[in-house]
Amino acid sequence: MVLGITGGIATGKSTFVQALAPRLSAEIFDADRAAHELLAGDPAVHSAVRASFGDEVFDADGKPDRLRLREVVFSDELQRQRLEGILHPVIRARWAALAEQTLRTGGWLCVDIPLLYETGAEAKFDRTIVVACSPETQRRRLQEIRKLDAATADRMIAAQLDLNVKIQKADHVVWNDSTDTCLDGQAALLAGWLHQHYGRN
Repeated sequence: MVLGITGGIATGKSTFVQALAPRLSAEIFDADRAAHELLAGDPAVHSAVRASFGDEVFDADGKPDRLRLREVVFSDELQRQRLEGILHPVIRARWAALAEQTLRTGGWLCVDIPLLYETGAEAKFDRTIVVACSPETQRRRLQEIRKLDAATADRMIAAQLDLNVKIQKADHVVWNDSTDTCLDGQAALLAGWLHQHYGRN
């Protein structure tokens, strides 16, 4: 059983995955973490990033500077698309391989993928789950927790597909404007529903 978990930036999808996966004995694939790993240590990705963005987005150790890269890609839609074009095919190949393995073994896989609908990946999942919250909560979390300025927070939110569209597309919606305890309770409810409907423990 392959679950695609998505949402918007700072809606709490990764926290939700950490609450859901143990209840299903599921493996987790984190697309954001995979992107970080590729930027940190993949020579082919480094070469592609250098070719597209130049030396100015690299640090003194010869690795892409994620903060500088973020400034570039979230201030220019074309640049963001270029970076996504470098990272997303590699990331997709990784989780797709895990999904195939999961289907063969009959286990569970939670794929935490921010741009699930943006990349047209929904057909690859048995169920899709959107973790959502209000725009006000998103902005507050980005500014208070991630220490971003208001303009950067708004650009990052705007760069993703509107949450209302994702909600309409989802099989399940989790609302995360409240506490981690409330989020954990929703994970328990969904895990119970999945076990009941798919008969897997």
